[in-house]
Amino acid sequence: MNKKTKQKTAFIAFRALSLLVVGILFWIVGFIVYNGMGVISWEFLTAAPAEGMTSGGIFPAIAGTLYLVAGSVVFAFPTGVMSAVYMNEYAGNGWIVKFIRVMANNLGSIPSIVFGLFGMALFVNTLSFGDSILAGSLTLGLLVLPLIIRTTEEALKAIPDTFRTGSLALGASKLQTIRRVILPMAFPNITTGLILSVGRVSGETAPILFTAAAYFLPKLPGSIFDQVMALPYHLYVIATSGTDIESSRPIAYGTALVLISIVLLMNMLAAALRRYFGKGARTG
Repeated sequence: MNKKTKQKTAFIAFRALSLLVVGILFWIVGFIVYNGMGVISWEFLTAAPAEGMTSGGIFPAIAGTLYLVAGSVVFAFPTGVMSAVYMNEYAGNGWIVKFIRVMANNLGSIPSIVFGLFGMALFVNTLSFGDSILAGSLTLGLLVLPLIIRTTEEALKAIPDTFRTGSLALGASKLQTIRRVILPMAFPNITTGLILSVGRVSGETAPILFTAAAYFLPKLPGSIFDQVMALPYHLYVIATSGTDIESSRPIAYGTALVLISIVLLMNMLAAALRRYFGKGARTG
């Protein structure tokens, strides 16, 4: 077999594998849409659950998921970005940075249920936040913090050093260079971490199981110290609990469809922000 034939065979194999991945994705999404569209209605999206979650809607779970996603991003995104800025722009390449990077990588490989146990021990019990939106958001923020640090650090490394030296040569301080030159240029790629973290936080069940999620709470929380329903836990409960699982299975598929739709909309919004800031960085 000559080189050309080998190359053509490899291309065909790679293309087939890519199509297989796309096909599996469409199969999963199509299966959820086919089984869940039947229960999607205005009442399902805006009403509270009733009769032990076998009827009614899922609005409290939708709102709770959005609360937890927003709270975790508010905590993790600025913390992760500032940590990456310190490691890439200030700390150099010494042992401190290597140690922080190793610890961040190890933190990213810890199972999510361990984060849930840690969040329960620290935020729920030690800090006395109780089972609450605050405790769940902080736990989820810790979960995605390593991801944001890594993606931000890679985005900063992609900026050529000529921009840094040019800004410093014009009389700007290091902080001004980072704030007005480096971060605006890197921000489109930094949002990659935001997109990935939103997608992961939206679907996590184990961390909120110990820190925030309520089994049945047909009302909206009054403060960040209240428990909240969430779509992943709600989906788990109605799919595995109760005396009549078969009758509640369409609701489970409908809940899964809503969760996928929310994640997709959030990713589209983040991608739009990435394009917007990327266009501003190029024209600026």
